[in-house]
Order: sequence, then structure tokens, then C-alpha cells
Amino acid sequence: MGQRIERDYQRFRKIVRGKVKSNLSKYITRGELIGKKGRDLVSIPLPQIEIPQFRYGQKNSGGVGQGEGDVGQPLTAPQGEGQQKAGDQPGGHILEVDITLDELASILGEELALPRIEPRGKKNILAPRDRYSSIRQVGPESLRHFKRTYKRAIRRMISLGTYDPDDPRVIPERADKRYRSWKEVKLPQSVACIIYMMDVSGSMTDEQKEIVRIEAFWIDTWIKAHYQGIETVYIVHDAVAHEVDEQTFYHTRESGGTKISSAYDLANRIIDQRYPPDQWNLYAFHFSDGDNWGDDVPKCLELLKNDLLPKLNLFGYGQVESPYGSGEFYDYIQELRSEHDNVVASHIPDRDAIVQSIKEFLSTGR
Repeated sequence: MGQRIERDYQRFRKIVRGKVKSNLSKYITRGELIGKKGRDLVSIPLPQIEIPQFRYGQKNSGGVGQGEGDVGQPLTAPQGEGQQKAGDQPGGHILEVDITLDELASILGEELALPRIEPRGKKNILAPRDRYSSIRQVGPESLRHFKRTYKRAIRRMISLGTYDPDDPRVIPERADKRYRSWKEVKLPQSVACIIYMMDVSGSMTDEQKEIVRIEAFWIDTWIKAHYQGIETVYIVHDAVAHEVDEQTFYHTRESGGTKISSAYDLANRIIDQRYPPDQWNLYAFHFSDGDNWGDDVPKCLELLKNDLLPKLNLFGYGQVESPYGSGEFYDYIQELRSEHDNVVASHIPDRDAIVQSIKEFLSTGR
């Protein structure tokens, strides 16, 4: 019975996975998963999934092609004129299914054909882990080694002459019991830091920030599936840059000008102080409408070429189209792509472009 239940459950999970995969673009662009995100699970709304079954009509209601009627007559009742009234029939129900973030990342990778991320160089740390690799004579019953215990009991009974092959009943004594034992070992643990930078000057509207929030959610989901430890840094900037928390990052708006170099300079200082490149896999994503103070462009390019890019696995620049931004900075980042293979630039005019933008950011395998 248990096997049948497990088999049905796995079949149901495959159906759910297929539904999510076929509607992934819709879930991404709407951003409805972000508000339902838990620590390790995401609740996804799906139309009610019903098991196919025969349904019988009312008795004496006729069959297919039976009963009175003329050729071309509509099969449904005619629609009445006038104001519509409230219905009395049940509607379709929405089923919310919990999916782990790892499974969601797997679906994203399959749908967008994303390569797996390869950690750069020796960017890992040694973290202590318990490994069960030996046997001892004392320990909790939850760690009792069944096979070793009974082998010891059989050997004792045979040596004492109390073992009866016709009645092979083995009752372990206290001295027979053996328990699994562990020792602490140092195992490599890949770690990564994601730095998000966003222009919060007056030219960035709430819609542009929502696009950034959706992209960051899916970037997080994919990168976190490849590392055991992830830390996230949020930087907002107008003419001056500040490190903030996640809530402030998506809901802050300033009215000042724009100096992108302030964000790059702050990101570089944070890396030097807290995330040495020989121990961390580093990712930086900058979202802006492309507006920047003209004299600031050379400083931005200098910071990227000489300071940031040599330390980063990947630098992604996403230009979110705004009715107030000039969009010029995108061209300068495009020029860097021919010189540095860890630079990606993506143009995001609206929500419909989010899926393609995520694919551009994550298809490098870095």
C-alpha cells in the first residue's frame, strides 16, 4: 500500500513539474513567486489538477445526436439580454504546490538550457563536518549498527555452544552491541557572494525596481543551487552609494543625480574588506537606466577594468529602460565585453524581456 501511495505521489510531482515548466515564463514575468518564498520552499499557484474519470449525465436526457432540434441549432442555451446576474455554479479552484528552491532552479536550468556553474579556481573554505567512519562499543541506540551487533552475538553464541541452527534465534546482549562512531573532518565548502547594485535616482520608477527584484530572485535561485554558502550585499546609489538591507534596496528613491562610479568604488572596498577573492566566488550585478554623469564614465571603466573585473567570476549589467534615462552607459559596457569574458550586458525594456535577460546573465557557466 505504501509503495502505491509513493508511486502515485511521484506521478503527481511529475505532473506538477510539467505544469510549472510549461508556465515558467508566466511565473517569471509576473513575479508572483517572490511573495510566496519561504526559507527553502516556494508556493506555486496551479489550476486544479483533476484525475480523469467518466462523468454521467442525467437519466433520460438523451445521448449524442439524439433528441429534438434542427441543423445548425446552438447546443447551449441562448444568452439572455440585459444585466448579468450572479452565477450559482462552482468555479475553478487554484491549487498551491510547494516546490523546493533547488527543484525550481533545476526547472529553470532545463527550460533556459543553462550550463552548470563551475566555481573559479580554489574559491572555497574548509568547513568542519561529521563523518561516520568507525565503530565503537558504546553509543545511543539510534546509532546502533544492526549488522555488526548481530554478527557479534552469533559469534558469541557459537563459541558458547548455545546456537541452534534449527532454531536460529539470536538475542544480542549488552556486550554484543556495536555503534556507529563519527569523527570531525575538514571538507571543502564552496562559498559565494552576490553584490547587487541599483540606481535609485529619480529617473528609476517603481516598475523598473520591480523588474530588478524579479531578476534578482531568479539569479539568486540559480546561483544558490551551486554553492553551499551564499552571502548577499545590496548597494544603492544616486550621486553617492550606500550599503543597505534588502527591504531598503527595493523601496528607496532619491532625487539626486547619478554617479555610477560611487557604487563600483563601494563594491570594491567591500570585497577587499570582507570577501577576499582567493576564498570567495564573487558575482556583481548592476541595474540602471543608463543615465550617468558624463565626466564619471572614465572613472567607472577604470574601476571595472583595474579593480572589479579581475576579482569577479561574473559582472552583469542590466539596463532597465526608463522614460527618463538616456541609456548611454549600456554602450560602454558593451565595449568591455570584447576584452573581458566575465562581462555580460543585458537590455531589459519591459517585463516581457526578463526571461531572455536572465538567460543572458546565467548562460556563461561562470
